[in-house]
Amino acid sequence: MTDSYDVAVIGGGPAGIGAATALGRSRRSVLVIDAGHPRNAPAEHAHNVFTREGTPPRELLALGRQDTAPYDVTYVDGSVTAARPVDDGLSITVASGEEFIVRRLILATGVTDELPAVPGLADHWGTQVLHCPYCHGWEVRDQRIVVLATTPMAAHQAFLFGHLAGELTVVGPSVDEIEADTRRQLEALGYRLVSTPVDHIESENGRLVGVALTDGSVLPADAVTVAPRSVARADVFIGLGGELEEHPMGGLIIPSDPLTGRTPVDRVWVAGNARDLSAIVGQSHNDGVRVGAGVNADLVMADAARAAG
Repeated sequence: MTDSYDVAVIGGGPAGIGAATALGRSRRSVLVIDAGHPRNAPAEHAHNVFTREGTPPRELLALGRQDTAPYDVTYVDGSVTAARPVDDGLSITVASGEEFIVRRLILATGVTDELPAVPGLADHWGTQVLHCPYCHGWEVRDQRIVVLATTPMAAHQAFLFGHLAGELTVVGPSVDEIEADTRRQLEALGYRLVSTPVDHIESENGRLVGVALTDGSVLPADAVTVAPRSVARADVFIGLGGELEEHPMGGLIIPSDPLTGRTPVDRVWVAGNARDLSAIVGQSHNDGVRVGAGVNADLVMADAARAAG
């Protein structure tokens, strides 16, 4: 027999758990389907989290699941392989072959961060290769930081990380594309600008130690910052007829109403990084709560309309 739920949430990260909590507390039956690949998995700790500062990401998610224990929230570990509209809802199929019928769907699928093709860069992603000063900036304070100038975000990153760094260098051909006024500000702050292309990341004993350039020189470094191209995990959304949209910061997101998270696809909402690339852990969780509350309100009004005939 096919199990039915009020709402399915795809993704068991902060946004997904936030949505499940809000819905569970509203007496909704919730199915959370989680593939187990949170965006911050490479990081050792999560920061700016109320009462849980510095908690490892996996531990934080386990605590989040515990918070939903009093409610009608069911977790399925696995990935969604198909979704299709059915009468008054959607059919969701997971990799195990199980099928579920739900009235509403929330996509809390997060994003995939696509790094520049620099050899050695991915080896240190989330530990010494960083992109968010609010997630990891304190941990690299007073250190030698190299900003890879691969996107227009490089100058923005340089200002934010430079405020924390002991020494900062911006490197790569995109340095020559930095506007003159911005360049003057960076140089006035004492930051070094180098337009030579990057060849690879230097490592010793598993630790990042420098950025090697194509001219043979090496910039000593304790940390590297880079702006990845972030793309929403949206196979289900696209399979239901949705289309991604460009984000002003670069990358692709699932389009939605800014307030409610409702997408152009009927009965489908989105929460967290899949619609807001800059949201950190606390913001993603809060967005999930807000979107979950909105989905509950939608179901309340649908039930009222049905009762009235």
